[in-house]
Amino acid sequence: MYTYKIANHINEIESSVWNVFFDDNPFTKHAFIYACEASLSASPKTGWVAHHFLIFENECLVAIIPGYLKNHSYGEYVFDWSWAEAYKKNGLDYYPKWINAIPFTPVEGLRIATNKTDTTQLYHFISNTLDKLAQNNNWSGWHINFCDKKTSDLLKQQPIIPRIGVQFQWFNKSYTNFDEFLASLTARKRKNIKKERTKALAQDIKIQWLSGSEISDELIMQFVEFYQRTYLKRSGHLGYLNTEFFALLKQNMAEDIIIMTAKRADKLIAATLSLKSNETLYGRYWGANEQCDLLHFELCYYQGIEYCIKNNLKCFHSGAQGEHKISRGFEPVFTYSNHKIMHPDFTLAIDDFLQRETQHMQQYHQDCSDLLPFKNQ
Repeated sequence: MYTYKIANHINEIESSVWNVFFDDNPFTKHAFIYACEASLSASPKTGWVAHHFLIFENECLVAIIPGYLKNHSYGEYVFDWSWAEAYKKNGLDYYPKWINAIPFTPVEGLRIATNKTDTTQLYHFISNTLDKLAQNNNWSGWHINFCDKKTSDLLKQQPIIPRIGVQFQWFNKSYTNFDEFLASLTARKRKNIKKERTKALAQDIKIQWLSGSEISDELIMQFVEFYQRTYLKRSGHLGYLNTEFFALLKQNMAEDIIIMTAKRADKLIAATLSLKSNETLYGRYWGANEQCDLLHFELCYYQGIEYCIKNNLKCFHSGAQGEHKISRGFEPVFTYSNHKIMHPDFTLAIDDFLQRETQHMQQYHQDCSDLLPFKNQ
């Protein structure tokens, strides 16, 4: 019933065809993945070999699955380094593996995009196809990262081992302004946020939001310099994404981009670059060339909340990890991934590990929920 083709570059698929299958999540748009691949940020040289699947039914395209062959686990944010180390200790190769994911992006989205309503046979075909390819090409396994819960539940039926994680997101409860949001918090947390914002902006800091045609080529270059400098200071390298990546984002996705700048005495000192959908602001990249007390919190969190309220966005997704977000009104949410390990003994071991990890993550989610600063929580 089904057949497949593999695309080794996003440009082998017309953007008009690709985008029909995906929603308005900016990270699954053709232009974002094109920026990753055309800039060579995600390329064979960096360990990302494009391996996108096109699924056909009677020669009609019915599903698209973005994916990559990997020879490392950098830039994925679903951590399996311990699995790779266990393989190595047993004289086995964990790489290559195939992942269904968006490079460098810990954001939930469509991973198996289809126009079919009944997907039972489709998922069975995808699972069997990936199993055969893994066996024939010595992949240790295949992985679906940051999918939605519905997809994860369908994959469990194959069966493919599920895994959960926790991120922190802010939700707009029909607030009309930032003060109304603050009013929903306990007095102590409300006072602390006011104090942080006052201290940050008292340093002669002026904030500006820019999008679309307001974003100049010069501003993009300044942002990239800040981003790379900040990454270098924190991690010892310039970051996964290069200048060409951000230039392509500006060229092809300007209307999806929000840049928030911080200036002191008319001099740009810090900036964030976010993307947005119809309902969500995605805070993604940050950089600065001066150290200012609490400016990171102001620019990366509070300004994002302000933007969501002003533009009636329902959610502010501020990236992976960060327990410090809880006291600022960001709520814990589960993330989902699924994993197929080809080696039978490692399948059992990893399944056992993930069952125990799931119990820990569920308790962690509850513990974080108990710390939320909202009144009557």
